[in-house]
Amino acid sequence: MIVEKIAQELQVQAQQVQAAVKLLDEGSTVPFIARYRKEATNGLDDIQLRKLEQRLTYLRDFEDRRKVIIKSIEEQEKMTPQLKTSLLKAENKTELEDIYLPFKPKRRTKGQIAIELGLEPLANALFNNPQLDPESEAQAFIKESGDVPDTKSALDGAKYILMERFAEDAQLLQKVRQHLNKHAHIKSQVIAGKETEGSKYKDYFSHTELLKKVPSHRSLAMFRGRNEKFLQVSLDADPEKDEGDKSSYCEQIIAEHFNIKFANRPADAWLSSVVQWTWRVKTLLHMENELFGAVREQAEQDAINVFAKNLNDLLMAAPAGPKVTMGLDPGLRTGVKLAIVDPTGKVLATSTIFPHVPQNLWDKSLRTLATLCKQHKVQLISIGNGTGSRETDKLAAEMIKANPDLAVSKIIVSEAGASVYSASELASNELPDMDVSLRGAVSIARRLQDPLAELVKIEPKAIGVGQYQHDVSQSNLGKSLGTVIEDCVNAVGVDINTASGALLSHVSGLNRTLANNIVSYRDQHGAFKRRKTLLDVERLGPKAYEQAAGFLRIMGGDDPLDASAVHPEAYPVVNSIVEHASVAMNDIVGNTEVLKKLKPEDFVTDLFGLPTVTDIISELDKPGRDPRPEFKTANFKDDVQSLKDLKVGMILEGVVSNVANFGAFVDVGVHQDGLVHISAMTDKFISDPRDIVKTGDIVKVKVMEVDAARKRVSFTMRMGDTPNQTAKPSAQKHNSDKKPQNRPAKTNQQQAQPKQSNQMMGNAFADAFAKAKK
Repeated sequence: MIVEKIAQELQVQAQQVQAAVKLLDEGSTVPFIARYRKEATNGLDDIQLRKLEQRLTYLRDFEDRRKVIIKSIEEQEKMTPQLKTSLLKAENKTELEDIYLPFKPKRRTKGQIAIELGLEPLANALFNNPQLDPESEAQAFIKESGDVPDTKSALDGAKYILMERFAEDAQLLQKVRQHLNKHAHIKSQVIAGKETEGSKYKDYFSHTELLKKVPSHRSLAMFRGRNEKFLQVSLDADPEKDEGDKSSYCEQIIAEHFNIKFANRPADAWLSSVVQWTWRVKTLLHMENELFGAVREQAEQDAINVFAKNLNDLLMAAPAGPKVTMGLDPGLRTGVKLAIVDPTGKVLATSTIFPHVPQNLWDKSLRTLATLCKQHKVQLISIGNGTGSRETDKLAAEMIKANPDLAVSKIIVSEAGASVYSASELASNELPDMDVSLRGAVSIARRLQDPLAELVKIEPKAIGVGQYQHDVSQSNLGKSLGTVIEDCVNAVGVDINTASGALLSHVSGLNRTLANNIVSYRDQHGAFKRRKTLLDVERLGPKAYEQAAGFLRIMGGDDPLDASAVHPEAYPVVNSIVEHASVAMNDIVGNTEVLKKLKPEDFVTDLFGLPTVTDIISELDKPGRDPRPEFKTANFKDDVQSLKDLKVGMILEGVVSNVANFGAFVDVGVHQDGLVHISAMTDKFISDPRDIVKTGDIVKVKVMEVDAARKRVSFTMRMGDTPNQTAKPSAQKHNSDKKPQNRPAKTNQQQAQPKQSNQMMGNAFADAFAKAKK
């Protein structure tokens, strides 16, 4: 049943899902299955497999919960064939919990107490026959010396019984839920007296919008404001009703569901109060918690997805390659920290220079840079983009200009997370004898050489490419980011003889312990010469070897295939190809002319199908090819170094530093990222900024607004835009839903109420986000 459901959702064959589930249960990883088990899954890719794995976990948890509920009801001896059928037909956790609600063990309620007092017959009588007079019927249940001293107590008890019965009706809850999902609004108001203290939430001091369409960044902002005691956030079930109308359309839904009609019969007024209390006391709170929980869960997932996509783009950024690199960690009073690393990332030299205020040792710093560059044959200078970066960039430019024989290039890179790495246990183990302040410079140099290899050492949340990452479930965030890192690392492959333990721990089939054992073995026995030697590493067994071997590279080893993505289990196929082509193994690798003449179907066996053979031939053509793009850098203007240098209308080149749901932040070298709102990216309608840009992209932007006091900059990527121009009204709006039947039309006053635009709210959030990021 689970397999068929997943197959339907992914729109693939059931046997594909069944094969993938079997492999996952046997301990195979998604990267391994996607690359080396294409025949088994008939070509399911890593994206499909990730979705499959996620749904498999959810549906298995769901089935386990179903079994627990069925067992609980059976132990209460309340199970009926109809109830069991309903439980077995439930398709999601919400529906399942609705059915279970009346049988769920709970604290003693007022309704249960009323039943114990014998008031259930009164409740049933008035519900079944509204012609009865409540006061008269209640007389028979009075116990003057007991807990029912008068008719009011009796009728209140009967009311509690029906309220709880109504509020636990699964079909009713589904009707109310459907109505609210379509028409309810989320309403936010400032808590009286908190206006000044909570000014950063001023855009939500009096805000309302359709719940089902509230963007994730706005809902998370409102929930954060509520958690910080600045905002009161509530569910408005009847946004279109008149201000003086106290009734709710949900009360009408409840009355209709139980066939309660108000025809001036004796019990109608009492039943009306039951319906009102059911909604206001029981169902409204229940639905508000549930719907807000669902909105928050979806918003958190959106935020996690934003972070995951940005992290993927950052990790898969183009590497500068194995070159001698100087890393400069800018600083003013404390100086510029300097570190030089060789092509493998090994530290060659460190120093600190003081070119800026207050020391102003500019000339001495120039001489130091030039001397070190000549001594170690530096090819690249990597400059962190923190405080003093543009001044330090100017220093490097002057040094390069004065020494044209050096052939050195300079690049400004993001230093996000460098300080976190510097103080980490990993940095202490990697650079034990180095001062903490200098470790950041090492990280800045290495992340230019290979962003992936260096950034995996840093807690993803410290890199700063998410939105509201601290407000979401940290376990879900960690799991999602972990899969992103795993996919990136295995897509690129890892040189086993140079990789750190942190990088190796993300290889398919390996964990931190096995990664450290590999490093220890390498330190003790020297560089690995063959992949098979991995089996000699402590605790690395055949299963881990199977999962990891294809993603580990051995450059210059005994077997040229060990430097490729060809899995050792498929080496016999390569041997057949070599024999068929009548060339030596070393001569066939990279020999496009010979490989193009081969027919993959000639080498298909019972173990290796056409997809695997095709992949093998492609890999032999370009062994160990890197899927990352070509290395490029943005050219910052030398005369634009701070906010005061920006002028409206100026066109600049910059790097996309972060992408959120409402737009992209761009670094143009002024120590303050500017926002390109989603509406200013293109003339066409887009729902996702990632359709246009991704983190790390080099883009051209035009300055539209500079607010130096608030440290806010607005850009546009539409070069035809003029200052103070706003997006077309239709660009990012959606038609509102039709109002439900039996609802009163809006009054003229209500229709005239202004609505804040998505762009204004997005910009307001951007301001708060920029502050939080800083």
